[in-house]
Amino acid sequence: MTKRQIEIIRKSIKIIACKGIQGLTIKNLSKEIGISEAAIYRHFKSKTDILLAILKNFENMSAFMEESLKSIDDCAYKKINMIFSNIVEIFSKEPSHISVIFSEEIFKSEEVLKTMIRKIMEQKEQTIEKIISEGQKRGEVRNDVDNKSLALIVMGTFRYMIKQMDLKGNHKNLQEEQKKLVDNLKVIFTKNKELF
Repeated sequence: MTKRQIEIIRKSIKIIACKGIQGLTIKNLSKEIGISEAAIYRHFKSKTDILLAILKNFENMSAFMEESLKSIDDCAYKKINMIFSNIVEIFSKEPSHISVIFSEEIFKSEEVLKTMIRKIMEQKEQTIEKIISEGQKRGEVRNDVDNKSLALIVMGTFRYMIKQMDLKGNHKNLQEEQKKLVDNLKVIFTKNKELF
């Protein structure tokens, strides 16, 4: 991506965070950046292309995190903690990303966007399921509940925590809350507490 494309994406995220998806227009974006609407169209064909680029960027970050987990031989709890820590670090630096990434409803109007957000969610879900399944095989995670259900509990709880903190405007304590959440999930999911 060019520097200008990155700038357009960053400004788009900030507009969505402040004004919602309705506020993201090419006109508003050109005013925010200080360039003409035609200049924006030289970098992106449409608003949909800008939103796709935002999602693609997040997908790439997620894929990178998941790829790095493959080389780590650690317990399920620590792997989940690593994923959440990385996401929270991004959101702590750029809280406006929360409004975009955790507001899937803003992408429902466009099938191509809905498909992309579904792909990202499924990718995350499969990663968490696999980590939990491996933990169950090693006896680290209780196996009286299936890995899919546990993954949904993990993801839903994390999403709720992020949204709650965002709505309160409390981005400073995200890392502290994330740590508490993962510690509590560990207690709920651990079959043998002495393993950790």
